[in-house]
Amino acid sequence: MSGHSKWATTKHKKGALDKARGKLFAKIIRQVEVAAREGGGHLDDNPTLRTMYQKARDASVPMETIERAIKRGTGELEGVRYEPVVYEGYAPCGVAVIVECLTDNRNRTGADIRAIFSKNGGSMAEPGAVAWQFERKGVVTVPQDGKHAEDDLMLLAADAGADDVRDNGDSWEVLTPPSDLAAVRSALESNGWPASSSELTMHPSQSVPIESEGDARKVLRLIDLLDEHDDVQNVYANFDIPDSVMELVEV
Repeated sequence: MSGHSKWATTKHKKGALDKARGKLFAKIIRQVEVAAREGGGHLDDNPTLRTMYQKARDASVPMETIERAIKRGTGELEGVRYEPVVYEGYAPCGVAVIVECLTDNRNRTGADIRAIFSKNGGSMAEPGAVAWQFERKGVVTVPQDGKHAEDDLMLLAADAGADDVRDNGDSWEVLTPPSDLAAVRSALESNGWPASSSELTMHPSQSVPIESEGDARKVLRLIDLLDEHDDVQNVYANFDIPDSVMELVEV
């Protein structure tokens, strides 16, 4: 398994089949609400809200649930006020980690995240210590169905403004500039390449190879515990675990 994004995709698929789906819904709805509060409730005028709305639809969040979240964000309905906060740190083996949160209590969330790092072989870092190793990107995930060729996808994606296409085994990741995410997805789908999801992500510029099963388990345990925290919206890391090692971890 190469890269954290594929691990996140795998967890998302598993989560959609069990109790984690409810937690996934709650996180996405919080993102929708904050996007509406910061940029307004109209999709055409708020690119961030448009991206979060599409993410919610991809996850099969009910329309009325999405609409209520938008109204809470714009103040039409009462709700808890969440604010974004980002933490940086290191997992075992020097893996760089970025944790994006939405919280109504920064002190509580900060203490929780620090405890997760320190109790699982990691450490918190000062702001900026890790972020320089990542770049904000859009990612459109396209399932591999055996009917389409990667070369055709690369040509179409490049024409639409994408930066790169990466093979994830059972899907392709189309990387885009953040501002072109919606346009690239629209171009792909209008040409017969249905997307399973699209979102903004932090893409690592370099990776840390994890060659042993023991190290892989340590890194992934920390990532999992961070991801399971209610206030955590996204976890990004720059590990690179070979498929042969990941097969041992998944047993």
